[in-house]
Amino acid sequence: MKFTRIALKNFKCYGDADLRLNPGVTVIHGVNGSGKTSLLEAAFFALYGARALDATLEDVVTTGAEETIVELWFTHAGGDYHLKRRVRATGDRPTTAECVLEGPEATYDGARDVGERVAELLRMDHEAFVNCAYVRQGEVNKLINATPDERQDMIDELLQLGKLEGYRSRASDARVGVGRVRDDKQGALAQLDEQIEAKEEKDLHGTLNDLQTELQEVESEIDRYEEQRETAVETLEEAEAVLEEYEQKRDELETVESEIEELEDTIAETERERESLQSEVSELRSAIEDREETARTALAESELDADATTATVEARLTELDERDEELRDDLEEHRLEASERASDAESARERADSLESRAAEKRQRADELAAEIESAESKLEERRERVSDLEDRIEELREEFADAPIDVGAAEEHREEIDADLDSVRDELAELSAEIDQQRESIEEAESLLEAGKCPECGQDVEGSPHVESLDEQRDELEQLQAERAELRDRRDRLTERLDRAEELLEAEDEIDRLRERRETIQQLLDEQAEDLQDDRERVSELRESAAELEGEAEEARDDAEEAEALAEQAREQIGTINERRTDLRERRQRLERALDALKAIEDAEGEIERLRERRSDLAETNEERRERLAEKRDRRSELAQAVDESQVEAARDQKQDAEQYIEQVDGQLESLRERRDDLQSRIGGVKQELEELEALRERREELEAVVERLESLYEETEQLESMYGQLRAELRRRNVETLERMLNDTFDLIYQNASYSRIELSGDYELTIHQKNGDTLDPEQLSGGERALFNLSLRTAIYRLLSEGIEGTAPMPPLVLDEPTVFLDSGHVSQLVALIEQMRELGVEQIVVVSHDEELIGAADDLVHVEKDPTTNRSHVERLDSPVLAESVGSD
Repeated sequence: MKFTRIALKNFKCYGDADLRLNPGVTVIHGVNGSGKTSLLEAAFFALYGARALDATLEDVVTTGAEETIVELWFTHAGGDYHLKRRVRATGDRPTTAECVLEGPEATYDGARDVGERVAELLRMDHEAFVNCAYVRQGEVNKLINATPDERQDMIDELLQLGKLEGYRSRASDARVGVGRVRDDKQGALAQLDEQIEAKEEKDLHGTLNDLQTELQEVESEIDRYEEQRETAVETLEEAEAVLEEYEQKRDELETVESEIEELEDTIAETERERESLQSEVSELRSAIEDREETARTALAESELDADATTATVEARLTELDERDEELRDDLEEHRLEASERASDAESARERADSLESRAAEKRQRADELAAEIESAESKLEERRERVSDLEDRIEELREEFADAPIDVGAAEEHREEIDADLDSVRDELAELSAEIDQQRESIEEAESLLEAGKCPECGQDVEGSPHVESLDEQRDELEQLQAERAELRDRRDRLTERLDRAEELLEAEDEIDRLRERRETIQQLLDEQAEDLQDDRERVSELRESAAELEGEAEEARDDAEEAEALAEQAREQIGTINERRTDLRERRQRLERALDALKAIEDAEGEIERLRERRSDLAETNEERRERLAEKRDRRSELAQAVDESQVEAARDQKQDAEQYIEQVDGQLESLRERRDDLQSRIGGVKQELEELEALRERREELEAVVERLESLYEETEQLESMYGQLRAELRRRNVETLERMLNDTFDLIYQNASYSRIELSGDYELTIHQKNGDTLDPEQLSGGERALFNLSLRTAIYRLLSEGIEGTAPMPPLVLDEPTVFLDSGHVSQLVALIEQMRELGVEQIVVVSHDEELIGAADDLVHVEKDPTTNRSHVERLDSPVLAESVGSD
């Protein structure tokens, strides 16, 4: 597996970063705190999420950012993959908004699916991947200072042997759980045997037969009593039928007598109603006579004859209504004309007022504008004087360039040239001062060695050394360097003075440009204001002419108002005439309406008399029908009185009483028998239920016995599984310890070339012992700091090789990542670390990423990546240094 590219947006200290990674050794370089480790963590985060960093999503989002995006491109087993994780931080807490893995075979979407696919693809979870491929900063003494038990746990965890112990523990828990369940089931089986034995002792089948025989006898007795009861019920029903018939006839007789009485009362009431109707007819005839007199009087006062009919009166009223409608239309026309003329007069007066007001406003505006023109001409003269002052000031500033080495317009370029020369001199001066300080320190160190009798170059005794005279040469070189620095300082001071003069010229040039722009602006304003004044003068003339025209129009509008008012008065006189004519029509109409009301009342009264006569005739016919029904009811009453037989009724009452007494006695016997039958049925049901329970207990016992047998077998299998995991872990640990010891010695021999050590021993209990060639042994804690660091690196790389061999053949080795491996190494041991990295490459590790600022490691890198943090934004950025010269300069920093 190899990382090919990683892109970041708002990840921890990174704003935007995009880095390509090649096979071979890549060194990530930068000062402490610049974000080197965060770049590696981004790759682990892309593969496994925040859990690979022992962090949360809040920890990976850049402070103040709303979104974090990490993209990782990698190759694996010949296929190209692209993984993208996007975190949204706009809610209460950050959440994964996107997680997509694109591969040659399929695309996986969602954190869960991607995580499962990555673990399946690499055949390791996040802990195994990080522990396998990542040698963290500060872990130098972690494995060395640990006790054998702690070291065993850590190495077993790295080698994934801890999972076997977990499996063995789970198998043990399963065995204990199966045993507990098996014991419970065996106890339940014993309880079932006791319950089955107790039920078999009851002889349930014999008891069931006895109860069923007794039940048959009781049911036979119940059937006999029920037959006798049915006979008694039939007798009772016949007696009740006779009595019911007697009651019906008696009720009917009472009903008939009631109906006869009701008919007699109704006939009498109807006769009284006929007499009342006759009285109403007489009253209506009297009212007709009064109405006829009223009609004659009203007609005599009108233009119609006294014998005029209702139709004639209605026709005349229609004619009067039509005439009144015509007058009303004429009235409305004259009212409308009067209103329109009055409105026209009012509008004309308002128009005249408006025109006079507008004329006054225009005259006032003309006077104001004339005053403004006079004031503007005075200000115009003041601005012409300001333009003259600006031209004088521009000429004064141009005179400053008379004795200058440049003309107006070249000040900016002149200042930049001097500034560039000054920066160059300052850089030379800084480099020369550093060289002088270094030369002075070297001379002081040499003088101290001379005082001690040692050579300043090789450290040997001065006596007989051919290099003693080199100290005088260094002193001469120092004097020459100091002289050169004095010349550079003089040149710097001269350039500083020239720069000050150049800046003064640049300021003067800027002032000239500003004054020119000001002069042009004022001149443009002068031209525009002169044009505006001419326009204003023309506007004054236009306003005064317009005012005169408006005053003429106002006079004409007032004449129109007087004419409209006269027409409105004529219309009002016509309205009065029409109202008088309508009043006369209204009086004539009222007289005709009184006559019409009287004639209609006479017609209504005559119609009512006819209706009352018909009503009296109908009532007479109805009473004839009632008298016929009354005769029929009286005949039926005689028939019913003769049909009732009292002796038959008395006999029926006796039979009914005897039957009720017998039924009451039989119901008592039946109730007792039925209770006994219900009890027997209940007891039979209980026996049957017990028999069913016995059968269910036997079936349950068979099932439980089978379960106990399976649990016994499962208990034996879990015992074997627990033993197998323990043996497998012990065997794998033995084999891994042997392989790890061999690889550890190979690596340690390579990077620690010391003739005093012969080999390293790793016991089965994970005790580490270093054997010296003289036969003595050492504990790793007795090594020096640099030796312990090399020992730890040897152990970690050996573990990496062991883990890598476990997946070799099915997937490439994962990248080896070393984070600040030289923290505890001196310069001599760094060379051995370089040799270790080279050996890992020879063993097949295609990609090694080293985080370090060591120059020797930088020199051994195939690719160099520089990480730098901007102190202003506090954001890190990466730069790939492909040029050897650039890489060398960064390494020297």
